[in-house]
Amino acid sequence: MELIDIGCNLTHDSFDADRNAVIEAARDAGVVQMVLTGASLDGSKKALALARARPGEHFATAGMHPHHASDWTTDVATRMAELATAPEVVAVGEAGLDYFRNFSPREDQLRAFEAQLALGAETGKPLFLHLRDAHEDFHAVLSEWRDRLSDVVVHCFTGSRKELHAYLALDCHIGITGWICDERRGTHMKAYLHEIPADRLMIETDAPYLKPRNLRPKIKSHRNEPKVLPWILGTLAAVRGEHPADLAATTTANARRFFRLPVAGSFG
Repeated sequence: MELIDIGCNLTHDSFDADRNAVIEAARDAGVVQMVLTGASLDGSKKALALARARPGEHFATAGMHPHHASDWTTDVATRMAELATAPEVVAVGEAGLDYFRNFSPREDQLRAFEAQLALGAETGKPLFLHLRDAHEDFHAVLSEWRDRLSDVVVHCFTGSRKELHAYLALDCHIGITGWICDERRGTHMKAYLHEIPADRLMIETDAPYLKPRNLRPKIKSHRNEPKVLPWILGTLAAVRGEHPADLAATTTANARRFFRLPVAGSFG
């Protein structure tokens, strides 16, 4: 099976000591391509640098996570727009709203979110979006911009069935993580994961975050890695009543189409 991790924070400092080994372990597990998340200006630059080091295998996003929204300035906007023009940058984001922690004031989050939606509209690149505990504002803002945007994925979706269908109605894709492997928080999602249309579904680890709690054999480290993507795939396939190989083919094809990626092995 060939898998694509559409959301991996490979620039995180927890990977500094063994990043190459992490990449090799992911390859051995069948993860043939990764989209590396840019969550700040510095993080977006680092993601782009890593993508350029492995052309055709790694790709980057350029954006500002809502946790860092207060850092969004005119200068940051200019630099982010420059990054977004790079061919290795395949999406704008991680942008959105996070009212669970409110590390940045909500007004700053809304301002940065709209600015990045505008950047997506200007560049024509897909949007990689973050949502947590902010459905009403997030949906309202996205609805205003949706007809000016290209493809949109609500990554690491954790919401309700009603929220899911609200984003499907906006022609959004849905990214699923190891959250569904968490018996404390993800159980509610299993009742409706089969309702996500096959052509709107993608998978991701969000590493180093969200290590699947039901992972077997267990890994002593709390750090999540892209090599566990097959475990997330297997959990999702079981819930949807699909064969893992079929779901792998579907989600990989969706990711290539969404992010406009080459077929693995067709580069360099």
